[in-house]
Amino acid sequence: MQTVADPVPGVGSDADPHAYLTRLNPEQRAAVEHGVGVGAGAVPGPLLVIAGAGSGKTNVLAHRVAHLVARGADPGHILLLTFSRRAADEMARRVERIVRQVAAGRPQLAGAELAWAGTFHSIGARLLREYAPRIGLDPAFTIHDREDSADLMNLVRHELGLADTGKRFPRKQTCLAIYSAAVNTLAPLADVLAQRYPWCADFEDELKRLFRAYVEAKQAQHVLDYDDLLLYWSHMVEAPALAAEIGARFRHVLVDEYQDTNALQASIVRALKPDGAGVTVVGDDAQSIYAFRGATVRNILDFPGQFAPPARIVTLERNYRSTQPILAAANGVIARATEGYVKALWSERESAERPQLVSVRDEADQAAFVVEQVLARRETGIALKQQAVLFRAAHHSAAMEIELVRRNIPFVKFGGLKFLEAAHVKDVLAVLRWIENPRDRVAGFRMLQLMSGVGPKTAAQVLDQVASVQDVAMALREARVPAAAAPAWQDFLALVEALHGREVPWPAEFETIAGWYGAHLERLYEDAAVREGDLAQLAQIARTYPSRQRFLTELTLDPPDATSDEAGVPLRDEDYLILSTIHSAKGQEWKAVTLLNAVDGCIPSDLATGTPQEIEEERRLLYVAMTRAKDHLQIVVPQRFYVTQQTGYGDRHVYAGRTRFIPPGMAALFDSRAWPEAPAAPAASPPPPEVVEVLSKMKAMWN
Repeated sequence: MQTVADPVPGVGSDADPHAYLTRLNPEQRAAVEHGVGVGAGAVPGPLLVIAGAGSGKTNVLAHRVAHLVARGADPGHILLLTFSRRAADEMARRVERIVRQVAAGRPQLAGAELAWAGTFHSIGARLLREYAPRIGLDPAFTIHDREDSADLMNLVRHELGLADTGKRFPRKQTCLAIYSAAVNTLAPLADVLAQRYPWCADFEDELKRLFRAYVEAKQAQHVLDYDDLLLYWSHMVEAPALAAEIGARFRHVLVDEYQDTNALQASIVRALKPDGAGVTVVGDDAQSIYAFRGATVRNILDFPGQFAPPARIVTLERNYRSTQPILAAANGVIARATEGYVKALWSERESAERPQLVSVRDEADQAAFVVEQVLARRETGIALKQQAVLFRAAHHSAAMEIELVRRNIPFVKFGGLKFLEAAHVKDVLAVLRWIENPRDRVAGFRMLQLMSGVGPKTAAQVLDQVASVQDVAMALREARVPAAAAPAWQDFLALVEALHGREVPWPAEFETIAGWYGAHLERLYEDAAVREGDLAQLAQIARTYPSRQRFLTELTLDPPDATSDEAGVPLRDEDYLILSTIHSAKGQEWKAVTLLNAVDGCIPSDLATGTPQEIEEERRLLYVAMTRAKDHLQIVVPQRFYVTQQTGYGDRHVYAGRTRFIPPGMAALFDSRAWPEAPAAPAASPPPPEVVEVLSKMKAMWN
């Protein structure tokens, strides 16, 4: 991928004030310079940058922000929205590097920083804290992660008696998923149920009642869930006065990965800038693969026509990642899409090696083939970490993982237990959340039951008492707890009094809580020593934040990927193979990529062929997988799968056909091979003279 250029001599000089743009290609530069400097105080019209895979998207967005600043835009009035904190941080660093180059001889640019760069959710949280009193929120609200939200949903579900209806009422995670889908897609609940959860359709009225009670519980406890950060922001900018006020704060709004936005996020962007002035969105419709999260490709397809005059479109087709044969094959796949922006990726990286379509007998042969190829490439100097094995669904790699373990090849599989889902991490965070907001009932339940002798009934009574008074410490001192819990309760009281009295400053209060929790950790978990490593990591993260509130907010919105004991990263090997779902691989690149199970039923998944829209997203998944490869791409096609536990059929082999997304007409874009190759037939030796004579006589009999 193209990166930000190193400082160029003469940058920022009077001779060439735009020298920092010289390493951009013409299309990139057109996107960067769109509407900038058209007139004093003018704001450019809406811009859509269709950035093909590997086309330097991040570089273009960073240069556009830097160019706006260089031409007089106030960095404090630029809003940059991304989909991860790491992306926002990387973008901000690039902008600062470019601005430093431009700043030579222009002291007014020195120290320019992007104050409003972050994810939709983190920016939403900042704005909600600031505007909370004006929209009926407590500024000290806490934010629930997905598991906490599911626990609160379950609590409300039980209080309403929905778990005892005698029918298969959806469980807490399903209820939360339905709620989240309705919020993020802005679709009626009936439509969400019909399209995604048809077996729950009979519970529409009960679910509406549950969701109303869930919202009331959150408001009473001063907590927000992940979706609320967007929903409250959306409602806030629906009010004309607030919309105008907040919109005026941001002269320029730039959105990365626009194809991944959902209906709610797109509505926020439109509400901030109804006429599109100052709006730049960057993305690639061909890489829209997150419909299961509520994202819709319609946002990027329909963007230009939402304004009058329509948004300008700049297409980036030059690829800085892959060889031309790989791009030709990927272009062939996506060219058959029913709808999308026309583009053909190209590269100056020529190669005689075309992508391979490899036919194998079954999953066992597939695993053996991949291992053989991985080791062969390693011998040529391609490290294991520069190779990736991709698949449509996590379980598709099961045979592969067994073979890697058998051959003692280290690997990392993206997926695993998320950091904030680990029980011991959630324990400590529950204490912090409850200290921050004693009305947070979910955090309180978890925290109180860490103590031996305190069960759900006692915890509920204590929390009821706390909710009815202002003095939390006094309520705890007066609480009646079982005799078995008395020793632990005294230690807990001392902890609460110290933290509520602010006797211990941040981040030392985290260490105080960790110290209190240490005794409970050893009692609750057999592998306490391993889990202590995660808490030490959490303490290091805590030290990087100025306050408890900032720490809890940012950690919830952008948690570490996985816990040290569950991440799967080999501790004794510096090199390891990458295994990843295609969804997790988006945005990554490797020298060599192997795609497993390129057959109908796996890609497209047999669970995602119910509508034309689902099939098109599966096509885009294949395109994303192919465009992760720099130099080598192998697509493996097993001929049969061994299927177990099929009612009425028993264990059996089923035969598969190559994915419909690579039809026979595309064969010329690939090299086809079978594995294992059939052994070459031995060269035939001439028959001896007597054999020739006998055979000739046999045929002569019939002349």
